[in-house]
Amino acid sequence: MLLSLTAYVVIPIYTILFVSGTNWLTSNLSVIGNWPGRQIAFFCLGLIIGLYYHCILVRLLSNLAHHRAESILLHTALILLIAAVSTPYLPSQVPFQSFLHVAFAFVSSILVLICLYLTLWKLSALSQRARVRMRRYRLGLIVITAISGVLLFIAGIVSSALEIFFIISTTILLQRLYEQFPCFFLNSVYNKR
Repeated sequence: MLLSLTAYVVIPIYTILFVSGTNWLTSNLSVIGNWPGRQIAFFCLGLIIGLYYHCILVRLLSNLAHHRAESILLHTALILLIAAVSTPYLPSQVPFQSFLHVAFAFVSSILVLICLYLTLWKLSALSQRARVRMRRYRLGLIVITAISGVLLFIAGIVSSALEIFFIISTTILLQRLYEQFPCFFLNSVYNKR
């Protein structure tokens, strides 16, 4: 219940409220997060999102026999996300720290995306039935990746629109997968074909 509430209510509303009053194509969470009075809210947003991804993916991965690579990717992404929201993004004042912030945030997102692809691939490999039932999640992640690429191309920067879309869509995809996963796992174990 708490994970569903976090995925469907807390993360989307918090993320949208955080960027309210800004241009979603010309700004991003890092810029907004370093405005006076928004640093703590930015840190909390990163923490909520990171812990949510961690909780869901750890639970999904725990049902797979071999998940060392995915666990390393996930934990590295979480550490980098916390480092990103803890490192200021003020390019004119602290250019090196701002560079680190961008690097941490970007690499964290890429690692989460790779972890998601690997997790879906391994869950799909449980059985033929799981592969068929997981198709919509694999397609969903491909669509999320493609739309994120289009948003990056349109804005020319990692914009709030891209970040909001990526955060909300991957959170909902993960929550739906998690809600369906017990069925996938039990059916795959007992009906292996």
